[in-house]
Amino acid sequence: MNRLFLRIATVGVALTLFPCALNAATVDNDPASIIRSALEQWRVDFNSRRAAHICDLFAPDLRYDFQGAPERTYPLLCARLHRALADTTQSLSYDLKIKEIIVSGDLAIVRLTWRSTLAGNGKQESNNETGLDVFGRQPDGSWKIIRYIAYPEKD
Repeated sequence: MNRLFLRIATVGVALTLFPCALNAATVDNDPASIIRSALEQWRVDFNSRRAAHICDLFAPDLRYDFQGAPERTYPLLCARLHRALADTTQSLSYDLKIKEIIVSGDLAIVRLTWRSTLAGNGKQESNNETGLDVFGRQPDGSWKIIRYIAYPEKD
């Protein structure tokens, strides 16, 4: 009788915990959560000057536009990011505010604002850049930025 009760109790506890396990798995596979995490990881890596994976957020076929500049590509962005991280004469850091993430199939759109702070030569300057990032699901299942547009906010 005690063994039967113990088995019933064990099954009952397992069934009680099962929805929590499903919920955790769902969050881990939720594209919006994955994208939010990737953006935050990029911010942490950049601010820590970890250059090894600084281009991983972007797809090789990236195209992007920044107000007033010609269209640019992945190789140009990657080179600029590596130069910024290698420049020890100044410190550039980013903060991130995600306004919205919309996912539809293998595409996701993120409205966000990056706040950059540049410090060097005894001066510090901060700027906000509003943008729209388009993420595409890659063949390996990861999400990468395939297009983006950005512009400086006016004071």
